Amino acid sequence: TGLIAPSSKLSSYEYASSFLQQPEFNLQHVYRSLDVIAKHSDEIQAAVYKNSQELINRNKEVLFYDCTNYFFEIEENRGNAQFGKSKEHRPNPIVQMGLFLDGDGFPLCFSMFPGNKNEQPTLKPLEKKILKDFKLSEFIVCTDAGLSSKKNKRYNAIQGRSYITTQSLKKLNAELQETALNPDGWYRMGSKAKYRKYNLLKLNEETHKDDVFYKELPIDNKDFDERLIVTYSIKYRDYARAIREKQVIRAKKALENGKVRAKKNANDFRRFIKTIHCTEDGEVAEKNTQGIDDEAIRREARFDGFYAVTTNLADEEPGEIAKANHQRWQIEQCFRIMKNEFKSRPVYVRTDTRIRAHFLTCFLALVLYKYLTKRLRGTYSCEQICDTLRNMKVREILGQGYISTYTRTDLTDDLHESFGFQTDRDFITKETMKKMIAFSQKREKGQK
Repeated sequence: TGLIAPSSKLSSYEYASSFLQQPEFNLQHVYRSLDVIAKHSDEIQAAVYKNSQELINRNKEVLFYDCTNYFFEIEENRGNAQFGKSKEHRPNPIVQMGLFLDGDGFPLCFSMFPGNKNEQPTLKPLEKKILKDFKLSEFIVCTDAGLSSKKNKRYNAIQGRSYITTQSLKKLNAELQETALNPDGWYRMGSKAKYRKYNLLKLNEETHKDDVFYKELPIDNKDFDERLIVTYSIKYRDYARAIREKQVIRAKKALENGKVRAKKNANDFRRFIKTIHCTEDGEVAEKNTQGIDDEAIRREARFDGFYAVTTNLADEEPGEIAKANHQRWQIEQCFRIMKNEFKSRPVYVRTDTRIRAHFLTCFLALVLYKYLTKRLRGTYSCEQICDTLRNMKVREILGQGYISTYTRTDLTDDLHESFGFQTDRDFITKETMKKMIAFSQKREKGQK
């Protein structure tokens, strides 16, 4: 039910009563099982990975890692539910999740940690679990800038491991930043004229609209070598400008409505509002005034269109490195699916053990969903798949059999074709339904 009817454990148990196969357990067994599931969480994750290799080829060359958090509708700290920096800017206690995906976006493993803990130290312990339980040794870890501490980089620069991580250009030292943003000395990705250099100020807006340009700069980290790869694109520049223009409009509207409070985070539109504490003559003003910070807008505009990553990979082409990093969108998509479609938040269970079990069920539902999308060739959205599965119901005709109550669509046809049986016939005898259920319970590999 984690996939088609995500809800509280009570609601999920009640929903299961509508299945053709009735659950052979009671509600108290569901709650008691949470402690057992949590205790064996690592073993279950490792077993799921091992068994999944019989169904799909796992891409183990590149692994994506990121963290998110989930809120509780409570007012005080409790166990791992602690007050921290909520991704959704909520005032409630949160618990955090670290998630690894393989190179094709399939969930690999996860961990839970307190809401007030820094994300950066969570990478190394989970990697150690991958090395030990998953028997993986050589891979490239791809993360965002928030997880790219020197300790994490150093750990992934040994024993056949590598890393690709985003780098904030704003946080580079002044000399390196100036070189990275200099309009001279850029190459075009995919160009046959491999050694032709471009000046960004002389690009043709139409001719080069779909192109990506790059330059590479070495970084000396004393104990390991690193490359800084900076990319620039006109499309990304225009996107950044459009976002900022909308935020400036919001800032102006906020000023029209009265005094504006200070910004809460780096992407808040209020970063473009400044408070003036003195008069034009430099004297202390009786009243503070607010206005648009044009200088802040100009400073930010310098970085429009630029993007940077660092890596210890020595031989890979910049285009391949950028391509691998671009696939990180998959992990953000997984977090959105768990939060929205699988309703993993707010969290209602209380103890840390049962919280871990709750997120294991969400993780397993995500694995099943990703496998299902692969079977369906990625044609449909998560919302379409979940809504269709929820509505694929049949009505029993007592003593005779079943008839479907849902509308046939391309998706239901693809589901039937993929899994080898149909439930949208005019009439399904009880004997036929028993065969379908028995067929669905067989292991897919090696059985007909």
